[in-house]
Parts: sequence; C-alpha cells; structure tokens
Amino acid sequence: MQLDLHLKALFEPDTIAVLGATAEPGSPGHSVTANLLASGYKGKIFPVNPEGEEVLGLEACKDVSEIPRFTDLAIICLPPAEVLQVLEVLGERPVKAAVVTSSGFGETGREGYMLERRLERLAKASDMAILGPNCYGLMNTELSLNASLSHNFASLGNISFFAQSGAIFSTALDWANSENVGFSKFISLGNKAVLSESRILRYLASDPGTKVILGYCENLEDGQDFVRMAQDVTVKKPLIILRAGETPAGAQAASAHAGALTGAGMAYDAAFRQAGVLKAVDVEDMFNLARAFSCQPLPEGPNVAIVTNSGGPGIMAADMCENGNLTIPRPSPQTISKLTEFLPSYASMYNPVDMIGDAGAETYRKTLEAVAEDDLFHSIVVILTPAANIADQVEDVADAVIDISRNSRKPVIACFMGQHSVAGARKKLLDASIPCYDFPETAVRCLDAMYQCRRWQNREWPIDVCFRRDITKARSIVDRFTRVGLNELVELDAQNLASAYELPVPETVLARTSNQAVKAAKRIGYPVALKVASPQISRKEELGLVITGIDNPQDLRRAFLRITSRAARRCKDAYINGCLVQAMGPEGAHETVIRFRRDPQFGPLITFSLAGLHADMLGDVSSRLAPLALNDAQEMIREIKAYPILRGARSGESSDLGAIEDILLMVSQMASDLPQIQEAEFNPILAGPDGAVVANMRMTVG
Repeated sequence: MQLDLHLKALFEPDTIAVLGATAEPGSPGHSVTANLLASGYKGKIFPVNPEGEEVLGLEACKDVSEIPRFTDLAIICLPPAEVLQVLEVLGERPVKAAVVTSSGFGETGREGYMLERRLERLAKASDMAILGPNCYGLMNTELSLNASLSHNFASLGNISFFAQSGAIFSTALDWANSENVGFSKFISLGNKAVLSESRILRYLASDPGTKVILGYCENLEDGQDFVRMAQDVTVKKPLIILRAGETPAGAQAASAHAGALTGAGMAYDAAFRQAGVLKAVDVEDMFNLARAFSCQPLPEGPNVAIVTNSGGPGIMAADMCENGNLTIPRPSPQTISKLTEFLPSYASMYNPVDMIGDAGAETYRKTLEAVAEDDLFHSIVVILTPAANIADQVEDVADAVIDISRNSRKPVIACFMGQHSVAGARKKLLDASIPCYDFPETAVRCLDAMYQCRRWQNREWPIDVCFRRDITKARSIVDRFTRVGLNELVELDAQNLASAYELPVPETVLARTSNQAVKAAKRIGYPVALKVASPQISRKEELGLVITGIDNPQDLRRAFLRITSRAARRCKDAYINGCLVQAMGPEGAHETVIRFRRDPQFGPLITFSLAGLHADMLGDVSSRLAPLALNDAQEMIREIKAYPILRGARSGESSDLGAIEDILLMVSQMASDLPQIQEAEFNPILAGPDGAVVANMRMTVG
C-alpha cells in the first residue's frame, strides 16, 4: 500500500516542515525545531507560522501553502481545530507523512473522537502516513533525527522502541541515556488514528538498523492484523511487548487515556503466544530483555553452564532454570577432568560449577575457558559475589568474561552482585556488550527468553487443518434464528448446527411424555441419560436436572417425573418442553469443556479445560485465537495442569487426545465461519479411550 511506502518518508525524511514553529521558547513548535537542530539533522527544515518570523536562525513560511511541494514530513504543533485545515492543504501539496503532536482528539471524549475520525479520513484520502495525534513524535539515531518534543536524544544502537504513552516514551529515553544503551528508532504512537503498532512493525521488520523491537501498548484495536504482522516479524527479530491495562481498573484507565477499548487479558496472552511475542512483566523486565537481545547471540539450545563463587546465588540460578525452559546438565567427563586440575577438592564441579568463595580472577578465567569449550553447553551464566578475597580482582574477572565472550559463539550473561564494589566491573562488561544484572533470577530470565526466541524461530511450520462441513446449512440455521429474534441456540437446535460441522454428538431424542422417553430409550439402547428440555435453562446439571446411567424403563419413568417436577419448582418462568433422552458417553470418559468468545480486538478466543473445579475455581484453562492450527490444538490440551488426568494418571482411563484435538479444530472452524455466533460452550465433552462426544452445547447469536 502507498501508506506503507510513505513510512520511509516518516522515518527517513530529506525535508521537514514544522507547523506552529514560533520564536517563543517552550512552545511545542519551537521545541521541535530546536530538537531537530540540536540532534544534527542534515535535511532541510521549513518552520511555518503566521507572522513569518525567523525561528532559531531559520527563515519561516507564513502559510502552509508556501512549503515546497513533495515535502517528506510535516510536524504539526497546532490546536486541534486547526490540524484538519492544514492537513487538507498538506494533502494537496502533497506531503507524504505527518506527525501530529496536538492533543484534544479521541482521548477527550465525543467531540475529540469525531475530530480524530475526520483526521483518519483525510489521511486515507491523501495516502498520508500520520503518526499520532496526541504523541511525542519520533527519533531516528542513524539520521541524527530528533523529530519529537523531547530535548533528550538517544544514542546510536540497534533497539527500536514504540510506545502508546508519551510518559513511557520519555521514561524509556531517560533510562536508555542513563544506562548508555543505544537505540535505532524511538516512536511515540499517541492515539494511533492512522499508524498503529502493525504498521510500525511492518517498517521495523525490514529496517536493517533494528535488531530488537520493544513496544508498550495499552490496546490493540486491529488485533488480528497485529497477530499476522507479528508472526512475520518474530521469525526475523525478537519482539518484546509490555502491555498495560490487564486488570479491570487498568483497562478503564487505558480506555480513558487513549480513547479506545481494551480487550481481555487472556486474548492478549493467546495472541502474543501465537505470534511469538515475548511478554515483559514490567518496564524493568522489558529493558533487561532488550539489553540481552541487543548484544548477545541467541543460544542454540537449552543447556546452561552456571559458574559462581558462591553456592546460594548458584542455587537461585538453577531453580530459575528448572522453573523455565532451560536445563543445567552435568559437564562432560573431559570438562570435569580439566576442572579438577585447578579447583580445590571441596569445590562443586557438576553444574552449577561452584568454585567456592576463595576463587580469584585466574580461577574464573580457567573455569570459563573449560565450560566454553564444552560442546554440551549452549550458554553461560557467570555469577560473582564480592567476597573479601576477590574484592580487588573484580575488574580482572570482568576482563576474563570479556575475553571468553569474544572467543565464543555462545551467549554469555553476567551477574555481578552488589553495587559499589562491582560498579567498575559492570561498566567494563556493559561497554563490551555483555549484559550484567544485579541478581541471578534476572540473568536467567533473560537467557530463558532468548532460548524461547530461538525455539520459536526454529519451530516447525503450523499445520492447518480444514474439516469437511456444510457451510450453507450452518449459515441458514444461524440466519433463521437471527431473523426471528432468538439469540441462543440450545439442545437440538445446537446439535443440528453441530451436525453441519460433523461434530460427534450422542444420539438425542426429545420426549414430551414419559412414554415417549421409554420408546426413545428402547431405540437408543440402555443405559441412557435424561435431562430437562428447555431453552431457558442452561445450567441443568447444577440444578439437578440431569440424571445419567438409567438402565430400565421403570427408573426412566421415575426420572422423567422427578426432572420435570423439579424444573417446574426451581425454574418457574422457564418453558419446559419435556426431557431429552440421550445415549451415554464412552465408559471411563473424562469431562472436558471447550468454549469460545468473540473478543472485540482479536476475534474468536477458544479455551479448553477439564470440567468443574479445574476451570471454575483453579483457573486451569488454556487459550488460543481462532483459527487453530494442529499444533495449537495439541498444545492447548497438553499445557493445562490437569493434563496427566487425561493421560490416565493414578490408574484412570486414558482419553483419546486425537479425538479432543479434532473437536477443538472443528469448533475453531465454526468460530471462524460464523461471525454471528458471539459465544459458544461445549460442556461437557466426554472424552474416553476410543473417542469423544459433545454431550451438551449452547451458542449465543448476535
């Protein structure tokens, strides 16, 4: 698209017009002009103000129509009411890209929202790439370009960062400068009227100056587009996102901040997982990860060598490895033989390699050389505690770590604990592009994330599965319910829709009398299950309106009377059709549940769990976004904590996992095909050793 082509003009402009640039220090236009000059930008700058007064030695234009045609970038620092007027003129020049720093748009309410929608329409009509409104601007260190409201300018590096929040933008910039971490691009998204995260990712994915991408977001309005774009990005570069607004209070604040809705936290987690996005837990975690990814290679495998002069921190690192995706194998016999040549007999040589507190810089060097040469290890974590005997050798240890890192293709992560006594060594390490952290948990967390990224980039391509279905029949059923004003499909109507997707359901017959129930059971074959038939009653089992294992006509008649009378007492406003007679599920079956709900940002969110307390009380639920690939269905089943139960733990029956996978994929197909279905629940799904059936389902149409 032309809009994407104009991103080059946004990030790499040869000419810039600053609208609202005045000679008054402190005004937004003056600040932007001063920042452009101070950063050393080499292109042409055209200040624009009605008086035509000179701005910081630059001759100004009196009107926007006076700027040269085909100017690359316009930075608009004007009141919101004037922004739309100048955008119309800029579109005629035509200007390829614009940054709107002005506030007073969608974040302020209805009137601002309408202004923002008009801005969006103007951008589309003129194919203009617009950043903002309500944003700080952007930086490109490779071009010495500071097109922002911030007087601080980032140093050159290979990390690119985008943020919806101006405060996070300025905070990240301050951190980067104080920690001497270099950045390639700094981008403030603001209200994202035109350019969202997805568009920015499209540019950064192919930007040769960007090795690592960081992002802070509060909402993703184009969630499905973001997932598709992120999947393309993460096979090339790590993408680390910090998301705010996950709690109800945070979501409400985020909505007020940017004037947009936020989605469910579970949907974001599923989206990030399926797109290979690394989710940062907080601002500090995001920057810690960025430092590691920016300067070290990704590990080829999970095996970590932990080298330490203190047992406690080594144990902490080992615990963190075991709780994540990393392993700490025993060194090879050759490496152990080398270590015994110089380590004391009371040292631990079996990983963590604990050299004991009296180890000096030379011992560190020899130990690191030995583990670096061991092909069993894919990465190294070096831990130092400033014991008295090594206090004057800390920087020598740093030199040894630097030498090992330069001569090895394995990532090396350092943890020099303490503050004052290790400050000089830490600076040495950071200057040599070796990340150094305060605590072992942080070092291992970063290494674990790097291994996850490597595993994602080397994963097998997803296998898409398309089941046979009667899409015409399915749509006609849903359309019929919509036309007559019904919003819920239950019981036989839901089963009829399920049959269009060949979902396995037990034979079910509606019986309006006990005699009809007996005839139905004779045809189906005993034993049978009996449940109330009513479109108004959805939680039948909780109300005691389901009886299973009925194996003779007498018990069936009694059960029919008990259910219908109980339903009449407990659900006085419900219309009772009778009872459903249903074939029993497989013997020894486990009850599982599949649900989906249509998220406003990401579309259908599918969840899987065991029925009952596992999901309702313990939150043991896995989730993915539709459409599911085969590997998604397999992972959903295996990542719940109750998975061993499905595998027959404690002498139980093992469930047919392939049958559950098939149902997940069929439900995914249904959710993708029929956007009218807002929610659906398949509960319970009875999964036995030789198959699975959907015993009950209900769907909400809207």
